[in-house]
Amino acid sequence: MNIIINDLNINYSKDGNGQDVLLLLHGWGSNIVNFKHIIQSTSKYSTVYAIDMPGFGQSDEPKQSWCVDDYVELVIQFIEKMNIEKLSILGHSFGGRVIIKMISRNLTFNIEKVVLVDSAGIKPKANNKSSFKVKCFKFAKKIVSLGLVKKMFPNALENLKRRFGSEDYKNATPIMRETLVKTVNEDLTNLLSNITQDTLLIWGDKDTATPISDAKKMEELIPNSKLITVKNAGHYSFLEQPYLVNKVIETFLKGKE
Repeated sequence: MNIIINDLNINYSKDGNGQDVLLLLHGWGSNIVNFKHIIQSTSKYSTVYAIDMPGFGQSDEPKQSWCVDDYVELVIQFIEKMNIEKLSILGHSFGGRVIIKMISRNLTFNIEKVVLVDSAGIKPKANNKSSFKVKCFKFAKKIVSLGLVKKMFPNALENLKRRFGSEDYKNATPIMRETLVKTVNEDLTNLLSNITQDTLLIWGDKDTATPISDAKKMEELIPNSKLITVKNAGHYSFLEQPYLVNKVIETFLKGKE
């Protein structure tokens, strides 16, 4: 299904007809399709919405680079357009980042429960290797930005960004590259204590993108939170061990002990 928000065509799905509502927000570079198993499971007892956020899946790309707040605003508008008064919300990776920031807003609807799966939001500490890489990039950037060099090699800066950038950066369009830079560098640690809802943290113990130390920090700072560690799973724990993750989500959302 499709809906127009801020002049963008947004693709979304709606499954199930339960009284309780659940909204799913995917991670960077992902889309609704990756939530297939979660949708199949949760739609048995809830009405489940999932959005392809702008720049991903079948939704339009933003017309200019976005920051986290722009995605927050879009999700808020989606919920309001669907006339949802109360819901639970689940976010994976980047989707979790959007949720963390959204909860600090004055909202017209009630968020009952929160599920963060291998969520982003805590800025990683730079190690010696990454610090050296950043220094090399900044030095090279100064060189290729010089007038004569820039004139002789107009694509040098973009090639440099491709060389030093992450796989997400390399695979993105120019607008989404700028968006990625704006979003990944924002540390949301100070907002975690604003999450007063019952919160379930699901984390792969082998996650290298958002390490388990992030999960422990979130559990420490979010008042009513509980961490479930998925053994031998990485950043996509919900895809690697779907049965376990779905049962944990069901138990949490249905209020079972």
